[in-house]
Formats: sequence, structure tokens, C-alpha cells
Amino acid sequence: MADKANKDAAKEKAAEKQEDVAVAEQKATEETQKPQEELSLKQRDPKQFLEEFNWHNYEEGIDPIDDGKLEEFEKLVTENFVDTLDDEVVEGEVVYITDRDAIIDINAKSEGVISLNEFRYNPDLKVGDKVEVLIDVREDSTGQLILSHRKARTIKAWERVNDAHDDATIVNGYVKCRTKGGMIVDVFGIEAFLPGSQIDVKPIRDYDAYVGKTMEFKVVKINHEFKNVVVSHKALIEADIEEQKKEIIGQLEKGQVLEGVVKNITSYGVFVDLGGVDGLVHITDLSWSRINHPNEIVDLDQKLNVVILDFDEDKTRIQLGLKQLKAHPWDALGDELKIGDKVKGKVVVIADYGAFIEVAEGVEGLIHVSEMSWSTHLRSAQDFVNVGDEVEAQILTMDKEDRKMSLGIKQLTPDPWTDITSKYPVGSKHTGIVRNFTNFGVFVELEEGIDGLIYISDLSWTKKIKHPSEFTNIGDKLDVVVLELDVEGRKLSLGHKQTEDNPWDKYEGEFNVGTKHTAKIDEIVDKGATIEFNEDITAFVPKRHLEKEDGTDLQKGEEAEFQIIEFNKEFKKVVASHMVIHKEEEAKIVKEAAKKQAAQADDSKTTLGDANSKLQELKDKMSGK
Repeated sequence: MADKANKDAAKEKAAEKQEDVAVAEQKATEETQKPQEELSLKQRDPKQFLEEFNWHNYEEGIDPIDDGKLEEFEKLVTENFVDTLDDEVVEGEVVYITDRDAIIDINAKSEGVISLNEFRYNPDLKVGDKVEVLIDVREDSTGQLILSHRKARTIKAWERVNDAHDDATIVNGYVKCRTKGGMIVDVFGIEAFLPGSQIDVKPIRDYDAYVGKTMEFKVVKINHEFKNVVVSHKALIEADIEEQKKEIIGQLEKGQVLEGVVKNITSYGVFVDLGGVDGLVHITDLSWSRINHPNEIVDLDQKLNVVILDFDEDKTRIQLGLKQLKAHPWDALGDELKIGDKVKGKVVVIADYGAFIEVAEGVEGLIHVSEMSWSTHLRSAQDFVNVGDEVEAQILTMDKEDRKMSLGIKQLTPDPWTDITSKYPVGSKHTGIVRNFTNFGVFVELEEGIDGLIYISDLSWTKKIKHPSEFTNIGDKLDVVVLELDVEGRKLSLGHKQTEDNPWDKYEGEFNVGTKHTAKIDEIVDKGATIEFNEDITAFVPKRHLEKEDGTDLQKGEEAEFQIIEFNKEFKKVVASHMVIHKEEEAKIVKEAAKKQAAQADDSKTTLGDANSKLQELKDKMSGK
């Protein structure tokens, strides 16, 4: 009810003003009834004058008007009426405030009404305040003007933003909140975007620290189509430090020491702010010792002194150093270390060929993999040490000029070859571990530092081995016999088959030439076939020696009797024949028949038919009939 009463009061006040305007118009009309020449422009109604004035006669010169009077008339119109054209912002005065609306006088025929919601940003609004408004509706059903303060602010705000962009002026903005990629800033009532990269010249780690602050900005971009505004605070800072930057760059010299602040840390180095100019300290220039990441040495925002190592011609890339502020550790090493001394250090890097040991800060030595063990069978350095291990080693070589040092671990233990003749005399039997293969043999380790070679021919008495992997595997244990020992050359020749008796000594009598054995054809090959008499003896049968009595050849899997026609123990070669068995039988029969024929020739009673009969009998026997 109170709201309605307030609204009615506002309407009554507006109606009263309308009545006053009507009365004024009526008086002006009465005044116009007086003689025209007796009334001044101040006494006449400008609106009535416009309606009654004959512009055609004035332009044709029929009704001349004094120029001074025209200027006075225009002034009266300007003072008494506002232009209510669309999209034009005018200034009004708050004349009354209700619970929901504000009554605004814009010096028009009637006051306008604006909802208080449009003044939320200004809770202290009061009567008498001047506000900018836009005529939204010229007259509603009650004849009142409907005004908009929000639209007027928007129009004016865009005008100010455009002017700020065109004139490159600085504007104040209120940081409202965070958004993806940056911040939202209120500038003249317009929401502008502040990219994260445009907040400051240094990387921002805490965006929330800027929320709720009022800061100065520069309008850098306006998209009129999408009504987007982009502002920058960084642009103002860059302008401030540009002079400092030029001054610093002009004074740069190699070897100069400057104070800076750690601006950014990457895996490859540290960026240092020298007061508007950035320089890079590469990871290798942070410390004389090896480090895995720069954050092991420095922290963000840390102040430190750096030395200028180099820069390009334009001085846009500045290479800085931190470790160069200290003397090189090799120069400070002194004469306390010499070849043969024992040192302790930490493993910092491992490669296939060896490990680097830091024996003092910035002083490293290499332990080659060959110096890690007395074994001649080289392995990876990772088989002996790991990164971070504390190891003891002996200095083998040292070159302070080139800053190089070689170390050894195996020198701290006795050389196993010192008493090799007493531990491994020729003919002695031992057990070793298969460490490696070659095409010609197997390397067997008898103990750490003592390796021996078994030639492929010394692996088995009976098996024909093309590659050692057919006989054994890496890591297997093998019984061996020392065959040869070369102390000076540090070479040991071993044999495996020598741990057993040579079965070919026994087979030499059992499979002597001329002996006969029964076996099956195992495989048919191009030039004959193979047969196995036992697990050690595999004999070869030439193709022509596969012939049977009926003229056909023996086939795979067929069992027959064979005669040994060649036996070579040295080369493990056995040759057999089936054909010679029945050929010898044929020869024997022919020989016996010849003897009988000779005896029958002496017998005069023997007839030719009998001889033919005997010969046919002999043929039948040879053909198996």
C-alpha cells in the first residue's frame, strides 16, 4: 500500500507540473493576441512561435526577422526543452525517490521514472543527484517518460572505452573475479577481459591475490562486433621499465657481476630478472657439481649474484653464470692427491663404458668398466655400481691441466693371476660358469677374474656341434679340464670332453673296417643315407652302396645289414655299405662255380647240357630264386 501511495504521489506531482505547463501555454496564447510588434520573444511561447512562423516567407524575404531576435529565440529553445531523440544520453536531476523508483527531471514536459534496480551500484543515491539517462519510452499510458540509467551508462561507457583506446589513456578497473585464462575487470561498467599474460611482466602464481583490487589498465583491443574489450596492466609496467631496460643493456659487459631475482625455473636452466632485462643461467652453469634439476640450487624469487658470460649483438639474449663466481674445484685441489692414492666418492653418472665418481665438489673421475673387475669378460657398469653409491677407488691417472682423472676398483683386491699356476695347473679339473658364446667356443668363468675358453671341438667327443648354444646355455655350470695355461698372455685353454674317456677308443675296435652291423636307414640325403648304430655312432652310406640284391635301393626306415668300409677316429667318420655284403656273396658263388666248372672240364663224361644246367642254376641262385 505504501508503494502505491508513493507512486500515486509521484504521479500527482507529475500531473501538477503538466498543469503548470498548460497554464504557461495558455498565458503565452493570450499574449499572442496582443499586437505582434508589442511582444518580445521572451514574452512569447517558443513552441507557438515555431508553429505560427512562416518559414517560406522568411526564406523568400517577405517576412524579415532581425538576426538578434532569431539568436535569442534559439537560446530560449535550448534552455527550456531537451531533445528527446532516440539513443541520446541527457543529464537529469533526481527530484523524488520512492521505495522502488526514482523520479528524474530532464527539463522536459514531464518527469521520467527509473527503477532503483538500475542504481544498485550506487546505494547512496539521493534527491538532487545528477544522473545520466536515456529516454526509453517517450510517454506511457499515463503520459510519463520512461527513462533508463543502465542503458545510458552502457552507451557512455562504450564512448569512454573507445576514447581510452583511441587516445591510449589509462583507465581504472575493478577486478571482479577469475576466469579461464585470466580475470574479469569492470571498466566504466563494462566487463573487460584481462589475460593472465597481461597482468604482470613476471609469471603470476596466485591469481586470486588480484581479485577485489582496483588497478590501472590500458585498453589494448576492442571487438565492436562481439562487444569484447581486452585490457592490460602489463603494458603499463613495460612502459615504466623500458627506460631502465635500455640503461641496463647499454652498460652490459662480459664478466660483469649483477644482482638479480629468480623469475622462472625450467628443466634446462634459470631465468633471472636483472631489473627489466632477463638472462638465462644454463643448468651447467649453476654448479661445478652435477645436478639433476635447477631447483636443487635456487628457489623462485630468490635474490642472487650472477656473472655475465655472453650476449648477442642486440643484447636480447644474455647468458649468465652462477658457478663462475667461485674458483674451479680443480684449481683449488692442490697437491694432496696423487696417482696411487685411494679416494672415496659418490657415483653421479653411469654409462655402458663406466661410471663417474665425484671425489670432491666439481672434481670427477672415471672408472672404466675394465677397471671394475679383474675379469676379461667385460660387462655393463651397472652390474657393479648404482647412481648414489659410495665407493672407494684408486687413482690410476690424473691430468690437472685437462681436468681428467681415471680410477680403478679392481686394484683394491689381489690380482687372481698372481698364483694362477698353483691354483689351475695343466690337467687339473674344475667347475665353471658359462659366461659368453662365440662362433668358435665358450667362455667359462672359474672365479672372478679368471676366464677360460673351451673351443667348440673340445665340447664333445661324439657330437658334431655347429654353435655352442646347441650344447649349453649361458649361466650353466660345466666341468672342465685345464689344457693350456699362458700366464704372460693371461689366457687359459679349457676342455669339457676331456673330463670323460674318449668313447671312440672303444668304438675303434667295435666298428673296425669289415665288421658287420644291423641298423635302419635313418635319413635319405642327396648323396646317400645316414644310419645310427648307437647314440654316438652315425654312419654314412653312399648312394651306390644302398643297392640291394634285386637292384633296388634301401628306403628310409628299412632295416638291413651293413658292413663298415671306413672308420676314422680322429675325424669321427664312419662309412658303411649294404651293397658289398651281397656283392661279396655273389663273388664267392662265382668263384665256387668257376672251381666246379674247372673240375668238370677235366671230366670227359661231362656234357655241354650239364654245363648249361649248372650255369642256369648259378644264375637262379644269384637272382634269389
